[in-house]
Amino acid sequence: MTGNELAGQYRSETDGPTPPPAASSAFLGDPDGNAAYEHAIDRARKRLLESFATAEDPYAGTDHEALRERIDELAVFPDEGESIEAVLETVADEVLADSVRVHDPGCVAHLHCPPAIPALAAELLVSGTNQSMDSFDQAPAASVLEERVVDACCDLFDYPTGADGVFTGGGTESNVLGLLLARDWYCETRFDRTVQTAGLPPAASDLRLLCSDAAHFTAKQAAHHLGLGEDAVVSVPTDGDRRIDLGALDSTLERLEAEGRHPFAIVGTAGTTDFGSIDPLEALADRAAERDLWFHVDAAYGGACAISDRLRPKLAGIDRADSIAVDFHKLFYQPIGCGAFLLRDGNRYRFLERNAAYLNPERDDAAGVPNLVSKSTRTTRRFDALKPFVTFNALGRTGVADCVEYVCELADAVAAEIRTEPALELCCEPELSAVVFRYRPDRLGRSNRSSEQVDPDTSTAVDRINRSIRDELLADGEVVLARTEVDGTAALKVTLLNPRTTRSDLREALEAVIDRGEALEHELGDSA
Repeated sequence: MTGNELAGQYRSETDGPTPPPAASSAFLGDPDGNAAYEHAIDRARKRLLESFATAEDPYAGTDHEALRERIDELAVFPDEGESIEAVLETVADEVLADSVRVHDPGCVAHLHCPPAIPALAAELLVSGTNQSMDSFDQAPAASVLEERVVDACCDLFDYPTGADGVFTGGGTESNVLGLLLARDWYCETRFDRTVQTAGLPPAASDLRLLCSDAAHFTAKQAAHHLGLGEDAVVSVPTDGDRRIDLGALDSTLERLEAEGRHPFAIVGTAGTTDFGSIDPLEALADRAAERDLWFHVDAAYGGACAISDRLRPKLAGIDRADSIAVDFHKLFYQPIGCGAFLLRDGNRYRFLERNAAYLNPERDDAAGVPNLVSKSTRTTRRFDALKPFVTFNALGRTGVADCVEYVCELADAVAAEIRTEPALELCCEPELSAVVFRYRPDRLGRSNRSSEQVDPDTSTAVDRINRSIRDELLADGEVVLARTEVDGTAALKVTLLNPRTTRSDLREALEAVIDRGEALEHELGDSA
């Protein structure tokens, strides 16, 4: 019997189970599946346009209790499926209609950008191909392209030859990765301790990292995740521009050293969440170099300045950072989540690397096969590098830079509007595209007093009115504003990422704030 005859007999005797009916139309790969994909994507596109992209106002105003009550009625695991049209109709009515419309000029609350259309096209390719970035044989071209995009990003921040990086889900992951490497580098160089295998040294309880009191909460979160505890984070006061105070930093470093503590990293922020403030990076790099500390820069927000010749000087000194966190899903206009972690000396990835026989055996390293899993805190990752690659090639560096520059100019313009309006108070001059302000009740004697001069009774009224302004505007779906506190007193914030937002749009938003404030002020007076 020939080999072919034997194989045929074997197949006839051992035919396995028949593929389920859904297999031919639920997956790509054959004519039925390909046609079903085209149909489903077309229906989803139409629903997105009809129920989301063309809807009025930034939000429908539905509160969380009503949403829970309604969505609790939806089946999650029905015994039998429905047509894709029926399912997408449900999603359109119950989810899309009550989603925040990030493209609307009145959506100005958070660092939550409208994604660029080229990136949306790339997102379709990312999900459709479903490449997994944890081994070359799961993502051949994707692995090489991610390396290429990372190299270009290192060049963008003027990193030297030998720099490296990896795509992340965003600034939180990038900050954890930077501080993990910083901790392990410090423990090896100071205590001759390899944390990856031997764990933390006895002196770990004295490890400290320093950042400004306006830094993102992920510094503390990272310290917790790294086994150091939030108490390991030493917050340094900021100056009048909400940047880390260098004099306070120097005295803090001296105090820690006198106490026998072990500062191991300085975290600079290039774009704080509330104010967009950028720490003096060059000076921080000097301090880190003098003491041989790791210098990490959280540039999740402000890193986009690097693409603009006009804004780039704001980041002076970032090229000296040991590591950088940058988000593409903020001012680079990418769909969530899309960030990158950049490492000035790629050799320091040795503190993280590992080999698994089924993913990245050592022989692959010797052959130069891409090994991205050893650069990440994740195993399975999406091919997110494709999104900025497509966007940058479609819009060009100039096109993206124009958008970044415009929203920063718009922030200056809205700050100017606030300065001329007696009912409003500007809390800080904008550095990037965030503007923090508050409504000043007339009965409190509108002035340009700062919150530091507000007495407790006044502060309570200011708090109540400003918080209510934000809540009522959200409930009506008129404007989506952010809320925060400045020196212990409630404030409002507009975060400008949308290049389609105009000064006229923002003037209307401010008028809405004033109208609500005056109405609430009258209510407060009537109830007094």
